[in-house]
Amino acid sequence: MGKTIIISNRLPVTVTKDGNSFTLKASEGGLATGLGSVIKGEDMLWIGWPGISVEEEAEISEINTLLSEQKLIPVFLNAVEIKEYYEGFSNEVLWPIFHYYASTHANYKQSNWDYYKKVNKKFCEALAHYAKPDDVIWIHDYQLLLLPELIRAIHPNISIGFFLHIPFPSVELFRLLPWRNELLNGMLGADLLGFHTFNDVRHFLESATQFLPVTSSANTITLDDRILIAEPFPMGIDSEKYNSLPSQDGVKKNLEELVRVSQNRRTILCIDRLDYSKGIPQRLQAFERLLIKHPEYIGKVVLHMIVVPSRDKVAQYKELKKLIDRKVGEINSRHRTIDWNPINYFYRSLPIGELSALYAHADVCMVTPMRDGMNLVSKEYVASRIDETGVLILSEMAGASKELVDAIIVNPSNVDSVTEAIKLALEMPEIEQTRRMKLMRAVVSKFSVNHWVKLFMERLLEIKEIQDSMHTRKIGEHAEQIIKSHYDKSQKRIIFLDYDGTLVNFSSEINSVSPDADLYDLLNELISDPRNFVVLISGRGHQNLEDWFPQAGINLIAEHGAWHRRGNIWENHPGLDDQWKKDIYPLLERFVDRTPGAFIEEKDYSLVWHYRKVEKGFGELRTSEMVNNIKYLINDRGLQILSGNKVVEIKNIEINKGKASLGQIHNKDYDFILAIGDDHTDEDIFKSLPDNAVTIKVGSQMSSAKYFLPDPRSVRKLLRNLAQPVEAEER
Repeated sequence: MGKTIIISNRLPVTVTKDGNSFTLKASEGGLATGLGSVIKGEDMLWIGWPGISVEEEAEISEINTLLSEQKLIPVFLNAVEIKEYYEGFSNEVLWPIFHYYASTHANYKQSNWDYYKKVNKKFCEALAHYAKPDDVIWIHDYQLLLLPELIRAIHPNISIGFFLHIPFPSVELFRLLPWRNELLNGMLGADLLGFHTFNDVRHFLESATQFLPVTSSANTITLDDRILIAEPFPMGIDSEKYNSLPSQDGVKKNLEELVRVSQNRRTILCIDRLDYSKGIPQRLQAFERLLIKHPEYIGKVVLHMIVVPSRDKVAQYKELKKLIDRKVGEINSRHRTIDWNPINYFYRSLPIGELSALYAHADVCMVTPMRDGMNLVSKEYVASRIDETGVLILSEMAGASKELVDAIIVNPSNVDSVTEAIKLALEMPEIEQTRRMKLMRAVVSKFSVNHWVKLFMERLLEIKEIQDSMHTRKIGEHAEQIIKSHYDKSQKRIIFLDYDGTLVNFSSEINSVSPDADLYDLLNELISDPRNFVVLISGRGHQNLEDWFPQAGINLIAEHGAWHRRGNIWENHPGLDDQWKKDIYPLLERFVDRTPGAFIEEKDYSLVWHYRKVEKGFGELRTSEMVNNIKYLINDRGLQILSGNKVVEIKNIEINKGKASLGQIHNKDYDFILAIGDDHTDEDIFKSLPDNAVTIKVGSQMSSAKYFLPDPRSVRKLLRNLAQPVEAEER
């Protein structure tokens, strides 16, 4: 494996100009602090914006030299690009929609989108100078959603991971984006898509499958002939670092000062970046209600509130800052006493030594965002509590709430419940604090940032290995030559072909996929060779197949084996009974009445529930409910439920394509056996045929078949090549 290349909007350091020279300081933010302490070494590069706009070549050269010593590659952005791509599209379109503020804060501008595309291409161009095919690319966050696809276009087989550090919105919010398809396609260029929570994974998969022509199974998406996986990877912190800080002399000194000035008052700590998603005004309301409803806390509790400046030039953030300032002033002026202010408010970032002392000193830490990706403050507080006391109040809207389940979990919109949570935290016995804190500290320690990086990278490597193994199964030029050679040398062949999804594309209209002239020509070409015995084996009704393929020479098996045409005569499987349908059909009808778009197809010996026209998601939900209701009716009746592509079929348990295909080769000495199908029902054929058979799954690599092809067009191409005489090839 080659080197690892991290790509993010910002580098882990910020370049600042000091007089005539440039200096570096560590960037703020969870990504920079998290990855900066882990990804190091000769085999690593980090690409990102250095936080400064420069245009003179001499200055660009100086910054390049300064950063190259730390394996950092700058992408220089001018003022217009920063305004349109970062402040505009990233933070006035994506940020509010992904944080569920679409109706109040999203601002759609075409110029923002144009620059977003332009800057993503700029990052791709920067990478192109350094990336090699065996490198691993790890792209981070919402500013670079288009980048995976751009990189895939120039390095088709390179390993690409993507991690989203903010929530992924529900499908109903994501559909509001005018450029939703382009963004999804950009993300699907990655091999592994990481999110903080399973809810984010679920929302992404729902959007991808609803808006794009891709399919998913569990958390795996199939895109053309490539699979990619979406998984939750909850991000951690450098827990050892935060665990050790309270023992340092500087932190101890800060802590002693905090103890002195607190005068034995209980302290509550809040640390947030200035943002409307953090729930700061609602938290202030909850704190004030505590003082009003429980006046016994007046003079005995202090809220330390640190708000880190962020985007304070943007109008919405300016208004939020004014709102917070006004609310803090009102609470302090209304409730203060001669020697006590209820809120100590700091609008600035604090050095880590002061933060550590605050974490170690605070009796309660409140982390109550309205919506957040992970929120590492909660984990930093837990890691800093080396005496194993303290209480964490945590919003259920933060990703961390899925891990830190021993915190007091609150709905931040319910101000009264947050107020009661503060009271509960302040009154919690120390033995209960310790019980909870020990459990949370164990979680934070185990699932550290190192663990997060290790899990993500290992999973990315696994996926690439799976993809490589599947590529060996795809019928490329070499594999096709081997199959063709085997075909040409054989003297007695049998060819099993499924119909829907194999010879013709799948359609929501089951009667709209009749054979076209090209398919008739292809089949006639195959059956004209006396060495070929062609079997069309389908789940369709026998009359349907008879209407489409009346010509002699094509052997037809219908309803998965219930019917078989020998010559011009149709024969059904002996001993089949259809009396059971009168009990099952009414139940299916009830579900059709409740499911717009669903319909029943009645065959001679089976009933088929179709939901290909039903709203995506709803069809699967109703089908699951229907299957659960039918199960008890088919017990002891010799029936089975068979799931296919947007269909569920109830049929005789003795009937399946595998048994039907075995009946065709029994006591026959075929020296070439080929089976091609796209559905779950075709797996029975693949499993039943001898080891020397050529079995091909269409549209999916997840199969017991030896090979796969992406679509019916490629199936026809293969069959036409097989049917081509050897002499024609040689000419």
